[in-house]
Amino acid sequence: MVLTAAAVRERIQGSARMSPTRGGIKLGFNAMGTTCEVTFAAGKAEADRFAASAIDWVAAFESKYSRFLDDSLISRINLAAGREWVSVDEEAERLFRWCHEAYFVTSRAFDPTSMPLVRLWNWKAENPVVPTSEAVERARRLVGWSKVQRKPGMILLPEEGMCLDLGGIGKEYAVDCVLELAGRHGIRSALVNFGQDIRVSEPPAGLPAWHVGLEDPKKPGTCWTGVAARRVAVASSGDYLRSFTVGGRRYGHILDPRTGYPVNNQVLGVTVIAPTCTLAGMLSTSAFILGPQAGLSVIMNHPGVEGCIHTENHRYDTKRFAEHLTR
Repeated sequence: MVLTAAAVRERIQGSARMSPTRGGIKLGFNAMGTTCEVTFAAGKAEADRFAASAIDWVAAFESKYSRFLDDSLISRINLAAGREWVSVDEEAERLFRWCHEAYFVTSRAFDPTSMPLVRLWNWKAENPVVPTSEAVERARRLVGWSKVQRKPGMILLPEEGMCLDLGGIGKEYAVDCVLELAGRHGIRSALVNFGQDIRVSEPPAGLPAWHVGLEDPKKPGTCWTGVAARRVAVASSGDYLRSFTVGGRRYGHILDPRTGYPVNNQVLGVTVIAPTCTLAGMLSTSAFILGPQAGLSVIMNHPGVEGCIHTENHRYDTKRFAEHLTR
């Protein structure tokens, strides 16, 4: 069955529900392969208008950037790899600028061209197989954002087999855009949560902040603390929920694009608090790949950003991370 943009919109609209909650109204729906929630304060008419706009925006975004849709922009770019340039609009250029910056500030740990490697490692298979070193090396030769060619309004993947995927930045960018959309609808208090990538504006009336729980990577399903969030984004990365074991060795689902293999650096989870969810998500994923010392360093290199990195035996915090935690 070939997915279409119309089918995406129908699926998202069909899953949408609104219900009262402590923060006012909660809009929930399924999109981008995850559970999406927007909690906000508004009157009924205003809430209905915003909900319709948010669902339309997310449906259009998924349709445009999903690699699972044959007619999406990402699929067209990937299909044209090694053959021809593809036209892109201003929004896509903005996302690709984010990709470009992320690739270099993270020392190549964040690489949107990693899909050839991701396809080798099937964590959902009933009997997972570790790919051969030769297969990993062949795929790794197709990876490298620095190879991507760009000019105003155009992009080219120069080698056949190269492909883009916006995992780690696309959903987070969507969080930012939906929060900004709420503001344009006159909604001052909102929390946008797409698969635990979160950004908030003003807290609900009468409360000092939004409470964002941080999952304990050693005890999934429980929180080790919470963030008192005001006009910030919170994103976490970890591989404790998706992995497989072969020959007594565990393979998590987060790959290091520089080696082609799952990360194995003792990091269990990373949380980043930043002004935007796009930045928080990019840094949390990259810090997980880079490891405790280099990961903490890349977080601290961004003004106004705080974070923590959990390993099996230690927690590494930036200087002011604890100031954001609930007391």
